[in-house]
Amino acid sequence: MKLPSNAAKAKMEQAVDKLMNKHGDNDAVAADPGLKAREQRQIERLGVEAQKIRDWLKEHPHERNSAMGKVRLSNRTDNESAKMATAKGVIQGYTGVAAVDEKHQIILEAQAHGTGSEQELLVPVGEALAPLCAPTTVLTADAGYHSEDKLKHLEAHRIEAYIPDNGYRERDPRYEGQDKHQAKPDPLWDKRPKPDQLKLFRPRDFRVAEDLSHCLCPAGKRLYRNGGNCNIGGRRAVKFTGTKRDCETCPLRPQCLRHPQRTHVRQVALFMGAMPGTAERATERMKRRIDSAWGKEMITRRFATVEPVFGNLRNNKGLDRFTLRGRTKVDGQWKLYCLVHNIEKLAHHGYAR
Repeated sequence: MKLPSNAAKAKMEQAVDKLMNKHGDNDAVAADPGLKAREQRQIERLGVEAQKIRDWLKEHPHERNSAMGKVRLSNRTDNESAKMATAKGVIQGYTGVAAVDEKHQIILEAQAHGTGSEQELLVPVGEALAPLCAPTTVLTADAGYHSEDKLKHLEAHRIEAYIPDNGYRERDPRYEGQDKHQAKPDPLWDKRPKPDQLKLFRPRDFRVAEDLSHCLCPAGKRLYRNGGNCNIGGRRAVKFTGTKRDCETCPLRPQCLRHPQRTHVRQVALFMGAMPGTAERATERMKRRIDSAWGKEMITRRFATVEPVFGNLRNNKGLDRFTLRGRTKVDGQWKLYCLVHNIEKLAHHGYAR
Protein backbone atom coordinates (compact mmCIF):
# COMPACT_ATOMS: atom_id res chain seq x y z
CA MET A 1 0.00 0.00 0.00
CA LYS A 2 2.13 2.86 -1.28
CA LEU A 3 0.03 5.78 -0.03
CA PRO A 4 0.41 8.36 2.73
CA SER A 5 -1.38 7.04 5.81
CA ASN A 6 -4.12 9.70 5.78
CA ALA A 7 -4.87 8.95 2.14
CA ALA A 8 -4.82 5.21 2.76
CA LYS A 9 -7.19 5.58 5.71
CA ALA A 10 -9.55 7.74 3.67
CA LYS A 11 -9.47 5.26 0.80
CA MET A 12 -10.36 2.34 3.07
CA GLU A 13 -13.16 4.24 4.77
CA GLN A 14 -14.51 5.24 1.36
CA ALA A 15 -14.53 1.57 0.33
CA VAL A 16 -16.40 0.66 3.52
CA ASP A 17 -19.01 3.35 2.87
CA LYS A 18 -19.44 2.11 -0.68
CA LEU A 19 -20.01 -1.45 0.49
CA MET A 20 -22.43 -0.31 3.19
CA ASN A 21 -24.43 1.64 0.61
CA LYS A 22 -24.45 -1.43 -1.59
CA HIS A 23 -25.79 -3.47 1.34
CA GLY A 24 -28.57 -0.94 1.77
CA ASP A 25 -29.51 -1.25 -1.89
CA ASN A 26 -29.47 -5.04 -1.68
CA ASP A 27 -31.80 -5.03 1.31
CA ALA A 28 -34.56 -3.75 -0.94
CA VAL A 29 -34.22 -6.73 -3.30
CA ALA A 30 -33.45 -10.40 -2.92
CA ALA A 31 -29.64 -10.73 -2.83
CA ASP A 32 -27.33 -13.77 -2.86
CA PRO A 33 -26.63 -14.66 0.82
CA GLY A 34 -23.12 -15.83 -0.09
CA LEU A 35 -22.36 -12.50 -1.73
CA LYS A 36 -23.62 -10.56 1.31
CA ALA A 37 -21.48 -12.66 3.67
CA ARG A 38 -18.36 -12.11 1.54
CA GLU A 39 -18.96 -8.36 1.44
CA GLN A 40 -19.51 -8.30 5.20
CA ARG A 41 -16.11 -9.97 5.74
CA GLN A 42 -14.55 -7.41 3.43
CA ILE A 43 -16.11 -4.58 5.42
CA GLU A 44 -14.73 -6.01 8.65
CA ARG A 45 -11.24 -6.45 7.14
CA LEU A 46 -11.17 -2.88 5.77
CA GLY A 47 -12.36 -1.56 9.12
CA VAL A 48 -9.53 -3.34 10.94
CA GLU A 49 -6.96 -2.02 8.45
CA ALA A 50 -8.27 1.54 8.75
CA GLN A 51 -8.13 1.30 12.56
CA LYS A 52 -4.49 0.16 12.40
CA ILE A 53 -3.64 3.22 10.35
CA ARG A 54 -5.51 5.52 12.75
CA ASP A 55 -3.62 4.03 15.71
CA TRP A 56 -0.28 4.37 13.93
CA LEU A 57 -0.93 8.00 12.98
CA LYS A 58 -1.83 8.79 16.58
CA GLU A 59 1.44 7.32 17.87
CA HIS A 60 3.66 8.74 15.06
CA PRO A 61 2.12 12.07 13.96
CA HIS A 62 5.29 13.33 12.24
CA GLU A 63 6.95 10.06 11.24
CA ARG A 64 6.12 10.37 7.55
CA ASN A 65 7.49 13.89 7.11
CA SER A 66 10.80 13.92 5.25
CA ALA A 67 13.66 16.35 5.80
CA MET A 68 12.34 18.33 2.83
CA GLY A 69 9.04 18.94 4.66
CA LYS A 70 7.03 16.69 2.36
CA VAL A 71 5.07 13.54 3.17
CA ARG A 72 7.21 10.46 2.67
CA LEU A 73 5.38 7.80 0.65
CA SER A 74 5.73 4.46 2.40
CA ASN A 75 3.68 1.43 3.46
CA ARG A 76 2.70 -0.36 6.63
CA THR A 77 4.62 -3.52 5.76
CA ASP A 78 7.89 -1.62 6.06
CA ASN A 79 7.17 1.91 7.12
CA GLU A 80 10.87 2.87 7.19
CA SER A 81 11.11 2.28 3.44
CA ALA A 82 10.04 4.83 0.85
CA LYS A 83 8.45 4.98 -2.55
CA MET A 84 11.08 6.13 -5.05
CA ALA A 85 11.42 6.50 -8.81
CA THR A 86 14.22 4.61 -10.55
CA ALA A 87 15.32 3.92 -14.11
CA LYS A 88 13.33 0.67 -13.87
CA GLY A 89 10.14 2.29 -12.61
CA VAL A 90 8.74 3.15 -9.16
CA ILE A 91 9.80 0.82 -6.35
CA GLN A 92 9.40 0.59 -2.58
CA GLY A 93 12.80 0.44 -0.97
CA TYR A 94 15.92 2.11 0.38
CA THR A 95 18.79 4.21 -0.93
CA GLY A 96 22.31 2.96 -0.31
CA VAL A 97 24.94 5.71 -0.19
CA ALA A 98 28.71 5.22 0.03
CA ALA A 99 31.66 7.58 0.43
CA VAL A 100 34.81 6.36 -1.35
CA ASP A 101 38.39 7.64 -1.22
CA GLU A 102 39.98 8.43 -4.57
CA LYS A 103 43.38 6.83 -4.06
CA HIS A 104 42.39 3.26 -3.15
CA GLN A 105 38.60 3.13 -3.74
CA ILE A 106 38.06 2.06 -0.13
CA ILE A 107 34.55 2.71 1.19
CA LEU A 108 34.93 5.05 4.15
CA GLU A 109 31.25 5.41 5.05
CA ALA A 110 28.16 3.45 4.05
CA GLN A 111 24.57 4.19 5.03
CA ALA A 112 21.12 3.03 3.91
CA HIS A 113 18.12 5.34 4.24
CA GLY A 114 14.44 4.99 3.45
CA THR A 115 14.25 7.96 1.12
CA GLY A 116 14.48 8.61 -2.58
CA SER A 117 15.93 12.09 -2.03
CA GLU A 118 19.72 12.08 -2.03
CA GLN A 119 19.66 15.69 -0.81
CA GLU A 120 18.69 14.43 2.63
CA LEU A 121 21.78 12.22 2.82
CA LEU A 122 24.54 14.77 2.17
CA VAL A 123 24.63 16.13 5.73
CA PRO A 124 24.53 12.81 7.65
CA VAL A 125 27.21 11.29 5.43
CA GLY A 126 29.32 14.45 5.65
CA GLU A 127 29.06 14.45 9.45
CA ALA A 128 30.12 10.80 9.59
CA LEU A 129 33.16 11.58 7.41
CA ALA A 130 34.26 14.61 9.46
CA PRO A 131 36.72 12.66 11.71
CA LEU A 132 38.38 11.20 8.61
CA CYS A 133 38.78 14.43 6.65
CA ALA A 134 42.02 16.40 6.44
CA PRO A 135 42.21 20.16 5.78
CA THR A 136 42.92 19.38 2.11
CA THR A 137 40.01 16.93 1.70
CA VAL A 138 37.63 17.71 -1.15
CA LEU A 139 34.14 16.20 -1.37
CA THR A 140 32.45 15.45 -4.67
CA ALA A 141 28.93 14.17 -5.28
CA ASP A 142 26.50 13.81 -8.15
CA ALA A 143 23.69 16.20 -9.03
CA GLY A 144 21.17 14.39 -6.82
CA TYR A 145 22.84 15.88 -3.72
CA HIS A 146 22.66 19.47 -5.00
CA SER A 147 20.42 21.94 -3.15
CA GLU A 148 20.75 25.51 -1.93
CA ASP A 149 20.39 24.58 1.75
CA LYS A 150 22.99 21.81 1.60
CA LEU A 151 25.50 24.01 -0.25
CA LYS A 152 25.05 26.67 2.45
CA HIS A 153 25.70 24.01 5.09
CA LEU A 154 28.97 23.02 3.41
CA GLU A 155 30.07 26.65 3.15
CA ALA A 156 29.21 27.31 6.79
CA HIS A 157 31.42 24.39 7.85
CA ARG A 158 34.21 25.40 5.42
CA ILE A 159 33.99 22.13 3.51
CA GLU A 160 35.37 22.32 -0.02
CA ALA A 161 33.01 20.46 -2.34
CA TYR A 162 32.08 20.09 -5.99
CA ILE A 163 28.41 19.19 -6.44
CA PRO A 164 26.99 19.88 -9.92
CA ASP A 165 23.44 21.03 -10.58
CA ASN A 166 21.04 19.19 -12.87
CA GLY A 167 21.84 21.47 -15.81
CA TYR A 168 25.63 21.25 -15.79
CA ARG A 169 25.72 18.78 -18.70
CA GLU A 170 23.82 21.24 -20.88
CA ARG A 171 26.51 23.86 -20.24
CA ASP A 172 29.40 21.46 -20.90
CA PRO A 173 30.03 20.78 -24.62
CA ARG A 174 31.68 17.46 -23.74
CA TYR A 175 28.26 15.93 -23.06
CA GLU A 176 26.65 17.08 -26.30
CA GLY A 177 24.84 14.26 -28.11
CA GLN A 178 25.10 11.76 -25.24
CA ASP A 179 21.34 11.31 -24.85
CA LYS A 180 21.46 8.33 -27.21
CA HIS A 181 23.79 6.50 -24.82
CA GLN A 182 21.35 6.37 -21.93
CA ALA A 183 20.94 2.96 -20.29
CA LYS A 184 18.26 0.79 -21.86
CA PRO A 185 15.84 -1.20 -19.65
CA ASP A 186 16.41 -4.42 -21.57
CA PRO A 187 19.70 -5.81 -23.01
CA LEU A 188 17.69 -6.86 -26.07
CA TRP A 189 16.48 -3.33 -26.77
CA ASP A 190 15.67 -2.45 -30.35
CA LYS A 191 18.90 -1.05 -31.83
CA ARG A 192 17.34 0.23 -35.03
CA PRO A 193 17.63 4.01 -35.44
CA LYS A 194 14.48 5.85 -34.45
CA PRO A 195 13.31 9.32 -35.47
CA ASP A 196 14.39 12.06 -33.09
CA GLN A 197 11.75 13.20 -30.64
CA LEU A 198 10.57 16.75 -30.97
CA LYS A 199 12.52 18.93 -28.52
CA LEU A 200 11.30 22.30 -27.30
CA PHE A 201 13.23 25.43 -28.12
CA ARG A 202 15.24 26.77 -25.19
CA PRO A 203 16.13 30.38 -24.34
CA ARG A 204 19.54 29.90 -25.93
CA ASP A 205 17.79 29.30 -29.27
CA PHE A 206 16.54 32.91 -29.24
CA ARG A 207 18.84 35.68 -30.54
CA VAL A 208 18.80 38.74 -28.30
CA ALA A 209 19.41 42.19 -29.78
CA GLU A 210 22.43 44.10 -28.50
CA ASP A 211 20.24 46.88 -27.07
CA LEU A 212 17.97 44.27 -25.40
CA SER A 213 14.93 45.80 -27.10
CA HIS A 214 13.79 42.51 -28.59
CA CYS A 215 14.85 38.99 -29.48
CA LEU A 216 14.29 36.79 -32.52
CA CYS A 217 12.73 33.34 -32.21
CA PRO A 218 13.84 30.35 -34.33
CA ALA A 219 11.06 31.23 -36.80
CA GLY A 220 12.52 34.73 -37.25
CA LYS A 221 9.68 36.54 -35.44
CA ARG A 222 10.23 39.28 -32.89
CA LEU A 223 9.56 38.92 -29.19
CA TYR A 224 9.33 42.37 -27.59
CA ARG A 225 10.73 43.29 -24.20
CA ASN A 226 8.06 43.55 -21.52
CA GLY A 227 10.30 43.74 -18.44
CA GLY A 228 13.83 45.08 -18.15
CA ASN A 229 14.65 44.75 -14.47
CA CYS A 230 12.72 41.73 -13.20
CA ASN A 231 13.68 39.91 -10.02
CA ILE A 232 13.43 36.15 -10.54
CA GLY A 233 14.81 34.17 -7.62
CA GLY A 234 17.23 36.94 -6.71
CA ARG A 235 18.53 37.24 -10.28
CA ARG A 236 18.00 40.19 -12.59
CA ALA A 237 16.22 39.21 -15.78
CA VAL A 238 15.04 40.83 -19.00
CA LYS A 239 11.77 39.33 -20.21
CA PHE A 240 10.49 39.09 -23.77
CA THR A 241 7.08 38.03 -25.06
CA GLY A 242 5.73 37.26 -28.51
CA THR A 243 2.55 38.48 -30.15
CA LYS A 244 -0.61 36.49 -30.80
CA ARG A 245 -0.40 37.53 -34.43
CA ASP A 246 2.90 35.69 -34.85
CA CYS A 247 2.66 32.86 -32.30
CA GLU A 248 -0.84 31.54 -33.00
CA THR A 249 -0.12 31.01 -36.71
CA CYS A 250 3.49 29.85 -36.37
CA PRO A 251 4.24 26.37 -37.85
CA LEU A 252 6.88 25.83 -35.10
CA ARG A 253 4.30 26.30 -32.34
CA PRO A 254 4.38 22.62 -31.15
CA GLN A 255 8.16 22.86 -30.81
CA CYS A 256 8.08 26.22 -29.04
CA LEU A 257 5.30 25.87 -26.44
CA ARG A 258 4.99 23.12 -23.88
CA HIS A 259 1.18 23.41 -23.95
CA PRO A 260 0.29 24.90 -27.36
CA GLN A 261 -3.42 24.19 -26.84
CA ARG A 262 -3.78 26.61 -23.92
CA THR A 263 -0.72 28.87 -24.18
CA HIS A 264 -1.10 31.76 -26.61
CA VAL A 265 2.40 33.23 -26.89
CA ARG A 266 6.01 32.32 -26.06
CA GLN A 267 7.85 34.15 -23.28
CA VAL A 268 11.63 34.16 -22.73
CA ALA A 269 13.73 35.45 -19.83
CA LEU A 270 17.38 36.48 -20.22
CA PHE A 271 19.25 36.41 -16.90
CA MET A 272 21.79 39.19 -16.28
CA GLY A 273 23.31 38.14 -12.96
CA ALA A 274 22.31 38.83 -9.38
CA MET A 275 20.01 41.71 -8.52
CA PRO A 276 21.82 44.73 -7.06
CA GLY A 277 21.81 44.51 -3.28
CA THR A 278 20.89 40.82 -3.35
CA ALA A 279 23.30 38.36 -1.79
CA GLU A 280 24.64 35.82 -4.24
CA ARG A 281 23.18 32.36 -3.79
CA ALA A 282 25.37 29.38 -2.96
CA THR A 283 24.01 27.67 -6.07
CA GLU A 284 25.48 30.38 -8.32
CA ARG A 285 28.87 30.12 -6.64
CA MET A 286 28.84 26.35 -7.09
CA LYS A 287 27.91 26.70 -10.77
CA ARG A 288 31.00 28.84 -11.37
CA ARG A 289 33.16 26.24 -9.64
CA ILE A 290 31.65 23.37 -11.62
CA ASP A 291 31.98 25.20 -14.95
CA SER A 292 35.66 25.99 -14.34
CA ALA A 293 38.38 23.78 -15.79
CA TRP A 294 39.20 22.40 -12.33
CA GLY A 295 35.54 21.78 -11.58
CA LYS A 296 35.10 19.76 -14.77
CA GLU A 297 38.14 17.70 -13.84
CA MET A 298 36.73 17.02 -10.38
CA ILE A 299 33.50 15.73 -11.91
CA THR A 300 35.36 13.27 -14.13
CA ARG A 301 37.49 12.15 -11.18
CA ARG A 302 34.30 11.43 -9.23
CA PHE A 303 33.11 9.18 -12.08
CA ALA A 304 36.34 7.18 -11.93
CA THR A 305 36.32 6.96 -8.14
CA VAL A 306 32.86 5.89 -7.03
CA GLU A 307 31.12 4.42 -10.07
CA PRO A 308 33.45 1.36 -10.30
CA VAL A 309 32.70 0.65 -6.63
CA PHE A 310 28.96 0.55 -7.25
CA GLY A 311 29.58 -1.55 -10.35
CA ASN A 312 31.54 -4.07 -8.26
CA LEU A 313 28.83 -4.26 -5.59
CA ARG A 314 25.98 -4.52 -8.05
CA ASN A 315 27.35 -6.76 -10.78
CA ASN A 316 30.28 -8.68 -9.28
CA LYS A 317 28.84 -9.12 -5.78
CA GLY A 318 25.25 -9.49 -6.99
CA LEU A 319 23.66 -6.82 -4.79
CA ASP A 320 21.03 -5.70 -7.26
CA ARG A 321 18.39 -5.25 -4.53
CA PHE A 322 18.02 -5.27 -0.75
CA THR A 323 16.41 -8.46 0.53
CA LEU A 324 15.50 -7.42 4.10
CA ARG A 325 12.95 -5.15 5.74
CA GLY A 326 13.50 -2.38 8.24
CA ARG A 327 16.21 0.27 8.04
CA THR A 328 18.43 -1.38 10.67
CA LYS A 329 18.56 -4.67 8.76
CA VAL A 330 18.92 -3.04 5.35
CA ASP A 331 21.68 -0.77 6.67
CA GLY A 332 23.46 -3.84 8.03
CA GLN A 333 23.15 -5.66 4.72
CA TRP A 334 24.52 -2.64 2.84
CA LYS A 335 27.45 -2.28 5.25
CA LEU A 336 28.21 -6.00 4.99
CA TYR A 337 28.56 -5.85 1.20
CA CYS A 338 30.67 -2.71 1.48
CA LEU A 339 32.87 -4.49 4.02
CA VAL A 340 33.39 -7.37 1.60
CA HIS A 341 34.42 -4.85 -1.05
CA ASN A 342 37.01 -3.36 1.31
CA ILE A 343 38.36 -6.78 2.30
CA GLU A 344 38.75 -7.62 -1.37
CA LYS A 345 40.67 -4.38 -1.93
CA LEU A 346 43.00 -5.14 0.97
CA ALA A 347 43.59 -8.65 -0.32
CA HIS A 348 44.49 -7.37 -3.78
CA HIS A 349 46.99 -4.96 -2.20
CA GLY A 350 48.85 -7.82 -0.52
CA TYR A 351 47.36 -7.76 2.98
CA ALA A 352 46.19 -11.37 2.57
CA ARG A 353 49.75 -12.63 2.52
